[in-house]
Amino acid sequence: MLIADHGMEVEQQVVDLMAGEQNTPAFAAINPNNAVPVLEDGAFRLTECSAILKYLADVVGSPTYPKSLQARARVNSAMDWVNTGLYRAFGYNLCYPQVLPHMKWSDATAQSLVLAAGQAGSRKWLAVMNDHMLGASEWLCGDALTIADYFASGILSLGELIGCNFSSWPNVRRWYERMQDLPNWNSANAALYAWANHTKCQDYARI
Repeated sequence: MLIADHGMEVEQQVVDLMAGEQNTPAFAAINPNNAVPVLEDGAFRLTECSAILKYLADVVGSPTYPKSLQARARVNSAMDWVNTGLYRAFGYNLCYPQVLPHMKWSDATAQSLVLAAGQAGSRKWLAVMNDHMLGASEWLCGDALTIADYFASGILSLGELIGCNFSSWPNVRRWYERMQDLPNWNSANAALYAWANHTKCQDYARI
């Protein structure tokens, strides 16, 4: 979405996660973590969503990654918070174990405990986002869209797969709807919505 919003010319190559393409020797040679995304800029190779967003924003001099030391530090802090707190609870403990077969726990009790922990953790971090990060602000880091908003909305969009609407957190819901209203949201998330439409009749643990 950041690429589209800034009109950057890139060549994108899809990695079929459901077919396990990320675990092939060919892909492991590119990223031994067996994970996407990966950015290649000439001979330079970079992994990790947060780092890639920062790099791309700097390439085009985007105001979404401000140059001011304190403003940039605030964006970095928000992105680290997403990675270490929100993503762990909402992504890895709640969404992924329900929609990715290789992340489901074979033991039903273990699966139930993981999902319960994911629900509790997600509620905690969403309350922090709602009350302390957004509050009266339009965006996560103040009055301007930043790459922290791109990053966090990408994580919360996983909720589309299990039917989350974030109505219990009105500031989060308002912000998420603002992200959805951006011109390239639907095209950037077309595959996600197609996946969500395919699985929408299933019974998921939600928040």
